[in-house]
Amino acid sequence: MPKSIQEKKDMVQSLEDKYQKAKSVIFINFDTLTVHENESLRQELEEKGGEYIVAKKTLLDIVLSNRGLGNFTSAKNMEGKLATIFSYEDEVSAAKVVDKFQESHNGKIKFMGGILNGSFLEPVQMENLAKVPEKQELYAKIVGSINAPVSGFVNALAGNLRNLVYVLKAIEEKK
Repeated sequence: MPKSIQEKKDMVQSLEDKYQKAKSVIFINFDTLTVHENESLRQELEEKGGEYIVAKKTLLDIVLSNRGLGNFTSAKNMEGKLATIFSYEDEVSAAKVVDKFQESHNGKIKFMGGILNGSFLEPVQMENLAKVPEKQELYAKIVGSINAPVSGFVNALAGNLRNLVYVLKAIEEKK
């Protein structure tokens, strides 16, 4: 049953709100997924703070043009069935879920593009985004990098003290 004009306006407004809240947006082709696999992906995304939505391409195009991205892409130009994934927690977590799901399901889904910081990203860029470490891992690497010179300095000082103790011990043994 076709949707009324008001239902379509409500859907566009809902998509606009989701775009506004999302830190990143991913478009995937899900032509060959079964219903069970589709629900499994939806559940994994929800666990990571994402939302999986399937909307008509014409409605997506309206939202893209309203967001100033209509010049870069059109949902109608993306092949197959198109799903939109909104990542609310951070920029990369949803992309990582899609990439992992894609690998475990023999490429049944594929990146069609995405939006990050108001810019359209090509499928290859989305795949690269999925390879970026998560925020907590990056924090750990930064802390490790900051801590490395300090721990090296402490070890150098400890080495000098240790050598002094050895010299004093040797002098004591001689006397």
